[in-house]
Amino acid sequence: MTVHVLTATDLVKDFPLRDGRAARTLRAVDAVSLELRPGETVALVGESGSGKSTVARMLAQLVAPTAGTIALAGQPLPRRTGHHSRALRQYREQVQIVFQDPFASLNPFHTVDHHLRRPLRIHRHAADRAEGTEQVHHLLERVGLVPPARVAGKRPHELSGGQRQRVAIARALAPRPRVLLADEPVSMLDVSIRLEILNLIDRLMIEDDLAVLYITHDLATARHFSARIMVLYRGQIVESGPSDEVILRPAHPYTQALANAAPDPRARRHAAPRPDPPPPVRPGPADGSGCLYRNRCPHRMPICDTPPPTVAVATPDHRARCWLHHG
Repeated sequence: MTVHVLTATDLVKDFPLRDGRAARTLRAVDAVSLELRPGETVALVGESGSGKSTVARMLAQLVAPTAGTIALAGQPLPRRTGHHSRALRQYREQVQIVFQDPFASLNPFHTVDHHLRRPLRIHRHAADRAEGTEQVHHLLERVGLVPPARVAGKRPHELSGGQRQRVAIARALAPRPRVLLADEPVSMLDVSIRLEILNLIDRLMIEDDLAVLYITHDLATARHFSARIMVLYRGQIVESGPSDEVILRPAHPYTQALANAAPDPRARRHAAPRPDPPPPVRPGPADGSGCLYRNRCPHRMPICDTPPPTVAVATPDHRARCWLHHG
């Protein structure tokens, strides 16, 4: 029986908007469910603004879901009763996040040693200063920053972008988590070192049996580094399944468009032909129901104005939210 370390069910996140005197709501994430398993990477793929980072921040408990549940090792996370509640601290010890921007995620006034020693102290993984120093040096060695004693004394501005991201990864490892949320961890790094960072995360996933959520807009790296892929469009999962199935045989028109735009020719080889330009944008029903992609879709049908079903495409694990595959 497969054990799921982290499970999210029907997560919803609404943000209030103000337009003059009228109050509106933006639904950034709409009924997203996912399961993360030990020793496996799941990729959450989508364009900018699709809600990927909002999903990560809800899983990291940096923002509270509007609706839905999150469970760690089968235990539902209780609703927040305070920012420093005991349950929340225990949860964050197990679920850590690596942010997109290594230049903003580290405090420029503190040394690398401070950044790594602090989570060790908060989560009581170092009995004294000597043990803390030993563990800080071990963390730096694990992420390839040597000699550790020299690196520990540096401040973020003395490091390159890739080195800063390695420090951020080491900081995420310090509480000894079971889940690592990697939110676009290489998108702001030089192309020459992106593969090194992704290989590092992949190695740590194997060594620590981590459950990893890799958030990206890059289908090529998603296919290479993840076992499963979930495609997010305007806050909804429109396709999910094994990586090769989703990338080489995309079923949803949005995934097909992403695969055709991928720079990796292996991701495009078996993708559906590039669709014709979509028809002019037409307003949907007044209640906002129906397929969210219909105004961009070359296959739009009248039934697309009703909510699409989620159906199995090629295998039970490969599913798409589209009327094209119904019946």
